[in-house]
Amino acid sequence: MQDLTHFIDGKHVKGTSGRFADVYNPATGEVQSRVPLASKAELDAAVASAAAAQTAWAATNPQRRARVLMKFVDLLHRDMDKLAEALSREHGKTLPDAKGDVIRGLEVAEFCIGAPHLLKGEFTDGAGPGIDMFSMRQPLGVAAGITPFNFPAMIPMWKFCPAIACGNAFILKPSERDPSVPLMLAELMQEAGLPDGVLQVVNGDKEVVDAILDNETVAAVGFVGSTPIAEYIYGRGCSNGKRVQCFGGAKNHMIIMPDADMDQAADALIGAGFGAAGERCMAISVAVPVGEETADRLIEKLTPRVEALKIGPFTAGDDVDFGPLVTADAKRRVLGLVDKGVEEGAKLVVDGRGFSMQGYEEGFFVGACLFDNVTRDMEIYKQEIFGPVLSTVRANTYEEALGLAMDHEYGNGTAIFTRDGDTARDFANRINIGMVGVNVPIPVPLAYHTFGGWKKSAFGDLNQHGPDAFRFYTRTKTVTARWPSGTKEGAEFSIPTMG
Repeated sequence: MQDLTHFIDGKHVKGTSGRFADVYNPATGEVQSRVPLASKAELDAAVASAAAAQTAWAATNPQRRARVLMKFVDLLHRDMDKLAEALSREHGKTLPDAKGDVIRGLEVAEFCIGAPHLLKGEFTDGAGPGIDMFSMRQPLGVAAGITPFNFPAMIPMWKFCPAIACGNAFILKPSERDPSVPLMLAELMQEAGLPDGVLQVVNGDKEVVDAILDNETVAAVGFVGSTPIAEYIYGRGCSNGKRVQCFGGAKNHMIIMPDADMDQAADALIGAGFGAAGERCMAISVAVPVGEETADRLIEKLTPRVEALKIGPFTAGDDVDFGPLVTADAKRRVLGLVDKGVEEGAKLVVDGRGFSMQGYEEGFFVGACLFDNVTRDMEIYKQEIFGPVLSTVRANTYEEALGLAMDHEYGNGTAIFTRDGDTARDFANRINIGMVGVNVPIPVPLAYHTFGGWKKSAFGDLNQHGPDAFRFYTRTKTVTARWPSGTKEGAEFSIPTMG
C-alpha cells in the first residue's frame, strides 16, 4: 500500500506527524493508500516557506506569471486521461465526469491568463492642481484553500489559479478522501515553471485547518464544503483578521411549469440529480412540478428513466451513468435519510437501497432513488442528502413553487423549466438564490463570471472565479501624487480638497 506525501518547496515530502488517513477505492471498498495528516508545526513550516517564495513571485510581472498558467493549461491537456483516471479511482465518479472536473478547473486557469488586464488599476490625470491619482492591485501575500472531496481537480484550481496569478503564494489543503489529483496538479504547476514554494500542498484534517486559520501569515482563506464547517471557518478566520470566503451546502430546486417540455425537463432532472451520484453542490435534488397534472406527467416520465440508470465502477467505461459514493460513511448517511423519508410518509417511487453489484459487493454503491409527495417538514427536504436521491415536492401554483425555493435556508442554485418568457424573467428577478438556470438544470457560470450562492450556502462578500477572484486575492492601494510647481508655501490645516 502506497503512502502519499505533502508537496513542499517543489518536491514531495513525507509527513512527520505519524498520523495517517486511509484513502479508499469507493468501487471495491478497499484501502488503496494512506495520506499523511500534517501537524501544526508542519503547516507553519510550509507557510514560512511560502512567504519566503512569495516576495520574488509578487515582483514577477503579471505577464510572466500568466505564462506559467499558459504552460499549465497545456500540461493539463497532455495529462487529461492520467488525471481523470486517478480522480475516478479515489472519488468513484465516471471517467467522462472526472474529465469534466478537470476541464472546469482548466477553464479558470485559462481565464487567469488574462491577469495582466485583470490587475490593471485606475488613473486620473489632473485630479487637482498638479495632482495625479492612481490605484493599483497588489497581492495579499500567502493565501490558503481548503477544498472538498467532490471536485478534487476543479475547486483546487478555482482557488490557486487566481491567487497565484495575482502574485500570492498558496497553501492548498485538499480533502483527505481523494488527495492524489491535487498533488498531481502541484507537480504540473512546477513543471510549468512555477518557482519552488509558491504552491504548497499540505494534507490533513481539522488540526491543519485550525493551524491555517490561526497562522498570522496566512492573509486569506477560501473554503468549499458543508455549511456547519463553512460557518466555523468563516467565524474563526474572520476573528483572526483574515479575508475569508466560504461556500457551504445546497438544496437546489427545479421548478417545472405546466408549459414545459416534459421530456426535456425529465432528462435535465436525471442528469442534474444523479450525475456524480448526486455528490455535487449544484445537483438538483428537489423537483417542484406546478399543478397535479404536471406532477403526474413528470413522475410518469422520470420513473422509467431512473429505473434505467446504469451504476458501476469507472472501469466499466461509457456504460456507466454514475458510480459509488466516496466512503462507507457517506453511503450509510444517504441510506439513513432514504429510510427516514419513507418513515415520514414520502412515497418512494424508485427504491435503490438494495442495489448490489456482483464482484463489487463491498463498494460504496447506492442505487438511484426517486421520491414523490415530499413535504417541506421532512428531513429529506430540509437536509442536503448528497447522494443519488431526487425528491418531488408538488406545488399547486407558481407562487407556491417560488416560495419553496425562497424559504429554504440554502440558496446555492435553482432552475425553472418553462416556455413562457414572462414567467422565467419574473423567476430570475425575484428568486433569492445566487445562481439561476432558465431551462438549464445546473447553472454553473463560466469561468469569466463568478460562482457563488446566497443565504446559508455562502459566507463572505466575494464569489469564486471570474473578476471577484481577482478582487478577493488582491487589495487596492490608492496613490495621490503632487509634483511641486508653483504651489503655495506654508502648512495647510484644512482637509485637502480638489476644488
